[in-house]
Amino acid sequence: MDPIWLEHYPPGVPAEVDTLRYASLKALLEQSCARFGPRPAFTSMGVSLSYGELDRLSRNFGAWLQREAGLRRGDRVAIMLPNLLQYPVALFGALRAGMVVVNVNPLYTARELQYQLADSGAAAIVVLENFAHTLQGAISRTAVRQVVTTRVGDLFPPLKGSLVNFAVKWIKRGVPRWKLPGALRFDSVLRRGAQHELAEVPLTQDDIAFLQYSGGTTGVAKGAILTHGNLVANVEQTSAWIGGILKEGEEVVITPLPLYHVFALTANLLIFVKWGANDVLIANPRDIPGLVREMRKTRFTVMSGVNTLYNKLLDDPGFDRVRQANAGALKLAVAGGMSLQRTVAERWQQRMGLPLMEGYGLTEASPIVCANPLDATGFSGAIGMPIPSTQVEIRDAAGNALPPGQAGELCIRGPQVMRGYWEQPEETACVLSADGWLRSGDICEMDARGMVRFIERSKDVIVVSGFKVYPNEVEDVLMLHPGVSEAGVIGVADAVHGETVKAFVVKRDPALTDIALIAHCRANLAAYKVPKQVEFRDALPKSPVGKIMRRMLREGHA
Repeated sequence: MDPIWLEHYPPGVPAEVDTLRYASLKALLEQSCARFGPRPAFTSMGVSLSYGELDRLSRNFGAWLQREAGLRRGDRVAIMLPNLLQYPVALFGALRAGMVVVNVNPLYTARELQYQLADSGAAAIVVLENFAHTLQGAISRTAVRQVVTTRVGDLFPPLKGSLVNFAVKWIKRGVPRWKLPGALRFDSVLRRGAQHELAEVPLTQDDIAFLQYSGGTTGVAKGAILTHGNLVANVEQTSAWIGGILKEGEEVVITPLPLYHVFALTANLLIFVKWGANDVLIANPRDIPGLVREMRKTRFTVMSGVNTLYNKLLDDPGFDRVRQANAGALKLAVAGGMSLQRTVAERWQQRMGLPLMEGYGLTEASPIVCANPLDATGFSGAIGMPIPSTQVEIRDAAGNALPPGQAGELCIRGPQVMRGYWEQPEETACVLSADGWLRSGDICEMDARGMVRFIERSKDVIVVSGFKVYPNEVEDVLMLHPGVSEAGVIGVADAVHGETVKAFVVKRDPALTDIALIAHCRANLAAYKVPKQVEFRDALPKSPVGKIMRRMLREGHA
């Protein structure tokens, strides 16, 4: 497919970027720390860590890994932390020491944690003590030989840190009992690391930076091999797309999405370290009133989130005070991780005065592939154009490129595409061709301007009497009803039609009935797309970034 999108790029956005600008993420970090030393890099619960402090503390952690933990270049270091100041310190310390980071969801069960640690071969782990009991139940069946535990307030000033740690453990009862013989405290590790020199590791773009675990395009949890070159490229690609509105050393970023997820890892942390921004970390985004309070007292210029998060923010009675406090500051609000619904986008623009900019990515592409142009004036219904130095094609089932206007699988090639799946050559071969094309597993179509519209994950498509039904479309219609707060749609087996549509709905209006909702759908959808069943729930299952998990809806139905 010809790159028809290039003719419609916004002014100033190049077709290609210099993906070799930094030899590694290590080089990017060290350059930013040197340039922005006294400026705040990360802020958590009112406490800031400057770029100079990030440089010193990450150096100490890296030196400890090398000199006392006995880890070598290429060894895997797992990080099991929410959005706290310890996260960037551990992350950059491991990378500067030449090691590979394995991001771990702190909410994993012992079974899930054991699988990821064993599969990655992680030799060390940094874990918040709130989740140490989970590690206790998993560690014996892994290669982990060094455990570092930390408490929420360990990088806060002494008095505040002590008060926060006391409250978390004894007032909120947030730390279940645990026992991990030989575990060391994070603050102790940093002090010990300060006594050693960090050995210089000459990393290149070919070195592995992350094993980033994902269900991937084929469903089973796999570690996507993301190199320093992959991440540097995606930082440069995305910076070229959004850089026209940014100012070095001046941006303030609200980060409610977990940094262990690839979306926030790149879009919030890595990109804005390059720009010398202050990244305001939200440890518990499920506490919407708490998030609203933080947003109200922060003059933030950039924010990223997912559709469900924006929806909950807009529903919160205190959100109007965010708008008033932020007036004139916000430059960019990004939506990714799941499809953005028109109702949410329009409500946001009406309240905040600027559109939500939807983009698209996947773990296997580091993750950003497409984005809406920043000169857009409203909701486009598309995931945008391919970002610089990125090729995309819409292909049919036989692998043939399709012309604009036809739906097929989105395939991607570019410097941000992963090397493959960790120790899974057969899975890699299923999604990555010899010439570098990645099969996304997503059904999309492209228009004549090169704008890509996401239709559905191929595995979520419902087939009713031979007709395809895309859950996103039905969910969008459900969300148009004023009585609906959240909606998820799946296909269920049917003896006559093969499958029929079932909707799971969280009510905004307690008086809403299934009859009224089905009637609403009949007025807006072809008959075969209308849900035949509606199940009301108090909440829908979500991923760590807030994406509604249709797989869990299907499993619960079964």
